[in-house]
Amino acid sequence: MSDTKPIMMDATIGAMLPTRGARGRLTRLGPVLDEILVNHAYPEILEKLLAEALALTAILGSLLKDPDGQLTMQAQTESGIIDLMVCDYKAGELRGYIKHDPDRLAEAPADPTLFSLFGKGYLAITFDQPANDDRYQGVVPLEGESLAQAAESFFTQSEQIPSIVRLAAHKGEDGWVAGGLMFQHLPEGEEGRDRLHTKLDHPDWPHVAILAGSVKDEELIDRELGLDQLLWRLFHEEDEVRILPAVNHQKGCRCSRDYIESVIAKFPQGERVEMVGDDGFIRVDCAFCATSFPISPDSVEK
Repeated sequence: MSDTKPIMMDATIGAMLPTRGARGRLTRLGPVLDEILVNHAYPEILEKLLAEALALTAILGSLLKDPDGQLTMQAQTESGIIDLMVCDYKAGELRGYIKHDPDRLAEAPADPTLFSLFGKGYLAITFDQPANDDRYQGVVPLEGESLAQAAESFFTQSEQIPSIVRLAAHKGEDGWVAGGLMFQHLPEGEEGRDRLHTKLDHPDWPHVAILAGSVKDEELIDRELGLDQLLWRLFHEEDEVRILPAVNHQKGCRCSRDYIESVIAKFPQGERVEMVGDDGFIRVDCAFCATSFPISPDSVEK
């Protein structure tokens, strides 16, 4: 490992512990977070939450085998301060946004819990792999004091997979940095499947959970500590640790003027006329990149 350049930022790497029947992912995001967050101008507490959510999305998305696969994570509430949080992964690209009530957020504690932000809600995670015509969605109540605990609850309830998840985010002079770790138990002979149903009492799992759970927030967000170096720090006493190739991440909102025009063109002409505003344009807002696209009716294909 010392002969290779450390993997530092905007990447996710995987690891296998073959003798323990476990697999894991470790991610750290930096500049890509700043690119995603800059247009939204969220309060810092929401930026931190979305940064952690994007780290979790990077981890889960990197599990997809299909290069055209897509992972969508959605947290929605009935009457929370946050109405909706959506994060999306495709081919290493990340995007996300939060819809919230600014007035109620201003009245919340300085360091609100996950429940105080969401109230009663649910967490839905969708794996979509078109190459295999495979689409799976798990939906569970949004439970726990943190997003990491909510993710652990998701895998326990939805897929019966023993999992440990750690997430951390911090804003410093160099901008935002977020890190995340997830390890899961695999049943014997089942390396590499995306979703597994397995017993919760495998004798090796507590050992893996203790080692993975020993990671500190400071390590997850340490810009000077390589991801592969951190994995080695956690599991160097194991008989074998296989480091999987890294997945690099970029901001990836898939909206574009050409795409939006092609969508509008599918509407009947009468409906397109009704879309035109007082300024003579059809305006389409993208929640993911917080950008408004003024579309001239003349530019839409007939």
